[in-house]
Amino acid sequence: ANRRASRMKVLVHDGIGVWLAARRLNVGRFVWPKDGRTLELNRTQFDALVLGLPWQRLGDGGIIRVL
Repeated sequence: ANRRASRMKVLVHDGIGVWLAARRLNVGRFVWPKDGRTLELNRTQFDALVLGLPWQRLGDGGIIRVL
């Protein structure tokens, strides 16, 4: 991600090869862990991250909870 957290690039391995995905948000920022650690995301969390949604708040069934 860039410094403003408005752009990200992801390398994805789909079982056949590797491809580069790039995403830019016009409004808002991508949410990253504050301590810089590496996390493993499930498919629902990854989809929410790419859309710029709060992926850490996903509950059962992919529903976003208000904290």
